[in-house]
Amino acid sequence: MTKQIVTGIIGAGRIGKLHVQNIRRIPHMKIKAVSDIQASRIKSWADSHQIEYITSDFRDLLHDPDIDAVFICSPTAAHAQMIREAAEAKKHIFCEKPVSFSLDETKEALAAVRKHGVALQVGFNRRFDPHFKKIKTIVENGEIGTPHLLKITSRDPEPPNIDYVRTSGGLFMDMSIHDFDMARYIMGSEVTEVYAKGAALVNPSFAELGDIDTAVITLTFENGAMAVIDNSRQAVYGYDQRIEVFGTKGSAAADNSRPTTVEVSTADFVMKDKPHFFFLERYKDSYEEEILRFTEAIDTNRETACTGNDGFQAERIARAAQQSHAIGMPVSIEHTEKIVF
Repeated sequence: MTKQIVTGIIGAGRIGKLHVQNIRRIPHMKIKAVSDIQASRIKSWADSHQIEYITSDFRDLLHDPDIDAVFICSPTAAHAQMIREAAEAKKHIFCEKPVSFSLDETKEALAAVRKHGVALQVGFNRRFDPHFKKIKTIVENGEIGTPHLLKITSRDPEPPNIDYVRTSGGLFMDMSIHDFDMARYIMGSEVTEVYAKGAALVNPSFAELGDIDTAVITLTFENGAMAVIDNSRQAVYGYDQRIEVFGTKGSAAADNSRPTTVEVSTADFVMKDKPHFFFLERYKDSYEEEILRFTEAIDTNRETACTGNDGFQAERIARAAQQSHAIGMPVSIEHTEKIVF
């Protein structure tokens, strides 16, 4: 690493605070400032993390010549504008998913990134999970032959509150989008067709907001392979995260991560730990790794490990899933659009 990377954090909610904790453990990174629309409420927290400056205006970070990169951890509705302005200010950008709720806004934001020559990494942290990375390597190395089927199970331990659902963008854009990115990542092929079915089976109130909490999605890839994704907002036993790839020479699977691998067997039962309860525990390592990869891209002037185009393509799949669910039919995706950096 040639120099220390000075960062600013935009948005001090749960994910923003997580990134602060992880960045502070990286010797070649420094957090100078945090912005949050309720800056006064985070003062004691910021002081406890030795953060020099807090502000309610994210533009203060963009105007600071000492800051090299910003982490955009604000609500999704503000992402595209913040990306555009950060790019114009020549700041490197790490942005949580999705880039926006509008494909046109996403394209405009990515055009600004390309124009001003800054790095952008989208926060699909599951790419950096060691279990899923090994699955990716196995597929790339041809160890299971040509992949034909991909199965992804992704279920949260408990549903979000109604206020969150109102602004989340819906299950496909908020939750399933991680699985759409993982499908592209694992299979190394673009999705050409999406068929989604869903319902509000956990909390009927979600339906009143036009959302769902349970879904099954099938994907077809350019190379002819297929994927099945199942999502639920409530798995009472914990955070259920599994992947299996089946190919011409075999299969590879990643099971749930658990606090320990101990299994107790008696005449009465066989017992092992339940899966980790939530994403902060399950993906702890991946959140740290994605930041390290972001700093490497800045330092070496190379493409980030999860590009703006990756974010754009995952959004396109999510939008197609929304359309498919609405009309009850498969929706095709034409791959004439690709964002090149």
